[in-house]
Amino acid sequence: MVELKTDTSIDAMYEAGQVVARALTAAQKAADVGVSLLELDEVAHDVLREAGATSPFLGYRPSFAPTPFPAVLCVSVNDAIVHGVPTRYRLRDGDLVSLDFGAELGGWVGDSALSFVVGTPRQADLRLIETAERALAAGIEAAVVGNRIGDIAHAIGTVCRAAGYGIPDGFGGHGIGRRMHEDPGVPNEGRPGRGMRLRHGMVLAIEPMVIGGGTDGFHAAPDGWTLKTDDGSRAAHAEHTVAITESGPRILTAR
Repeated sequence: MVELKTDTSIDAMYEAGQVVARALTAAQKAADVGVSLLELDEVAHDVLREAGATSPFLGYRPSFAPTPFPAVLCVSVNDAIVHGVPTRYRLRDGDLVSLDFGAELGGWVGDSALSFVVGTPRQADLRLIETAERALAAGIEAAVVGNRIGDIAHAIGTVCRAAGYGIPDGFGGHGIGRRMHEDPGVPNEGRPGRGMRLRHGMVLAIEPMVIGGGTDGFHAAPDGWTLKTDDGSRAAHAEHTVAITESGPRILTAR
């Protein structure tokens, strides 16, 4: 069931989204050679505390997970695609880092992700990240009243495939509101003109994920959470929470 949000509710979701934006900005700024992933998690946690917000990630346990998620921030490094668990690993020069973060404020949730390189970047990594961001922008552009979920999926998939990248099957965006994951699902590849029609008041987390090696295969790491590329290539992730409105898509987690 899809809940259509009122304009007042969308405004409240924007406030939650801005907590997310501040946390991601702070964590990215703190990320440097020698900084541990646990330290980045603590930076993001501090933003939550200051805002009086809580984490929809901490303690979250979907059906596939062997244990509840132990942190407020997902930190996926190099060949990790998404759901990376923060550890004592210290960042190295050239690491490709994807951060995914959510916040709940006033009963509403925001969710967003970004990718970047620590220290000296490889051109291949910059292209990978830029493609994820372009795919996100294309998906948002398609998120207009009257279009369908398939139009968003097609826009994302077209950008990713044209660049020669893989797309992890079965993982994509989702509805969001009172809960982090709501209906409808938003695939990262699909046929235009198919799926649910977009209406004013729908709010979606749109999140392309791209695999640099061009294949789609992935597997779970021993922690049961972190998804890694089968071919060992690097991956990037980009995400925004977006409201569908009569005046066009509104990015609630804009940084």
